[in-house]
Amino acid sequence: MFTPLGPTLRELAVQALSSIERGYDLLAPKFDQTPFRTPDHVLDAVARALRALGPFDTGLDVCCGTGAGVGVLRQVCRERVTGVDFSAGMLAAGRSALPESADAPVVDWVRADARALPFAPVFDLALSLGAFGHFLPKERPVLFAQVHASLRPGGLFVFPVGAPPRAGSPVYWAMLGFDAAMRVRNALWRPRFVMYYRTFRLPDVLPELERAGFEVELLPLTELGRRPDGSPRCRLVVARRT
Repeated sequence: MFTPLGPTLRELAVQALSSIERGYDLLAPKFDQTPFRTPDHVLDAVARALRALGPFDTGLDVCCGTGAGVGVLRQVCRERVTGVDFSAGMLAAGRSALPESADAPVVDWVRADARALPFAPVFDLALSLGAFGHFLPKERPVLFAQVHASLRPGGLFVFPVGAPPRAGSPVYWAMLGFDAAMRVRNALWRPRFVMYYRTFRLPDVLPELERAGFEVELLPLTELGRRPDGSPRCRLVVARRT
């Protein structure tokens, strides 16, 4: 799962016993060499879908990490892109990986908690990739409200969601085991490290987005494949600020 340039088992153990912020500060220099980074084929599919939904002038990558989503937004936004994360290490890694370019939008890197975003409603598009497991279900209404408040009227909040694994499959058991181990860790150790794979359920999330003031539709990302029943393996949630 990890390249030779990725973190060692000892480094992962130290990260897992840290807070979320400190853990990602430690992991940041090697994060892009781990399977936790959103794969390029998913980034490409999201970028293609966003081009069809644009044009956009300004974009916000919520919980940007090392900037995979910033890279997508630079392809589809014309003026300015902002990456926000509360890990200084991840922001520094993103800034190094995505230097300024004369033919690309200006990029700002902002350290802030996504539950208290410091922005006026100035963005046409907000994107988030792979970060929702770091928020407990009770925190999502605040998170969605903060993104809503950062968007202009008519602005879009988008994120890809994979289909849940088939019950009893190896991926299903791996996710179940990871979440169980994380709950035991958080019961026995402080500070907590919140990261759960099975708490972000689309049937729960869609009404939460609507209560936050979004109109929601789902777009199939068909180039990422279909399940045996014909349904897409991945969808793009498109939530429009009304």
